[in-house]
Amino acid sequence: MTNVSLPEVSRREFLNCSAVGVAGLALGLAGPAQAAAADKKIPVGLQLYSVREQCKTDLPGVIAAVGKIGYKGVEFAGYYDRTAKDLRKLLDDNGLVACGTHTPYESVLGDQLKATIEFNRTIGNSFLIVPWMQNKTKQEWLDKAKLFNEIAAQLKSQGMWVGYHAHAHDFDKFDGEPAWDIFFGNTNADVVMQLDTSNCREGGADPVAVLKKYPGRARTIHLKANGGGPDAVIGEDKVAWAEVFAWCESRGGTSWYIVEHESGKDPMDAVRRSYAALKKLGKV
Repeated sequence: MTNVSLPEVSRREFLNCSAVGVAGLALGLAGPAQAAAADKKIPVGLQLYSVREQCKTDLPGVIAAVGKIGYKGVEFAGYYDRTAKDLRKLLDDNGLVACGTHTPYESVLGDQLKATIEFNRTIGNSFLIVPWMQNKTKQEWLDKAKLFNEIAAQLKSQGMWVGYHAHAHDFDKFDGEPAWDIFFGNTNADVVMQLDTSNCREGGADPVAVLKKYPGRARTIHLKANGGGPDAVIGEDKVAWAEVFAWCESRGGTSWYIVEHESGKDPMDAVRRSYAALKKLGKV
């Protein structure tokens, strides 16, 4: 997503089943065991920033429509003057869960963190993702990394995670090293690396290479088309999707795929087509 001032489980089980599969093969039972493992797909959510204008005028209608399309969850980027209880009811009424919130940097600091935890506990969300930071020096990024490690430690007892979302400027270099690597190279495994496939490419980096550098860190990832024009959805662009999916489903530690589509003539249509594209690729 772009800058806003608003406010796990991977398919590792598949690998664990390999020994069972070998034994089952001898008994003629490998097929059912492997089929069961293959059915454990990563759930797909929608970043509501994709349909932000519609959310402003009819959030209940948007939530209902998202559920009917087939999405399993939504990631919030602002709450549209709703309380946490209001949002939880909207989700429950439509069979959805909160798969994340894009919450401003200030909201995970100091005294504000307690209120942020309570809000997210009420809506049922575990992933507190900071969507935007911009630092001017390498030391500032190092200081942020240290701070996020501390926040992650505070959240662990609450069953929650803090994370950071990628934008193009996060791949700017300081002393020859991308800010993204300065930050994630100095944060521990409890800090979520929410890569955005399009923003990563816009910053001149390769999403697959970035993912492979940090095994187990992409607990949630933004699936966003890039290189096919404003109306292109997943599979109509230049992201190496097969490699992205293969990594997330093996060594990414990914709990959620989160679709985001920021542009296009009809945002809700883009959201529908994005889901249909994932279905065609066997991801839903």
